[in-house]
Amino acid sequence: MINKIGIVYASKTGHCKKIAKAIGKTLNIEPKNIKDNSSLEDMDLLFIVSGIYGGESLPEVLKFAENLDKNNVKKVALITSSTSKKKGQGNLLKILEEKNIQVVDELLSQGSFLIMKFGHPNRQDIKEVDDFAIRIRKELGV
Repeated sequence: MINKIGIVYASKTGHCKKIAKAIGKTLNIEPKNIKDNSSLEDMDLLFIVSGIYGGESLPEVLKFAENLDKNNVKKVALITSSTSKKKGQGNLLKILEEKNIQVVDELLSQGSFLIMKFGHPNRQDIKEVDDFAIRIRKELGV
């Protein structure tokens, strides 16, 4: 049984912050910005919301993951925003796998950059993210 859920995000453009806040509202959890270096309590499930920029994960997300401990974070769900909606967090997945932290799923959410895919994340994107969070919570018995 999962008892403790957390949400962290890293955002360059504000998209991931918007997504994290939407999930937080849906799950009644206050999201934390990775840059704030807040210490995490023990988490049964941690949502990590971040984007792909220039084809790569943000360095602060990778550093955050490197500092996670499988005794404190049992499972992770990733929400990745990118303009292509095709590239996931490969580097982040590798770090979590090396730490034996189970990644239960990754949702690729439509992002935007300058005029490419302008207007995302939109209402439909937020609904997709909310539905993902609710599904993960339900599947894990929260």
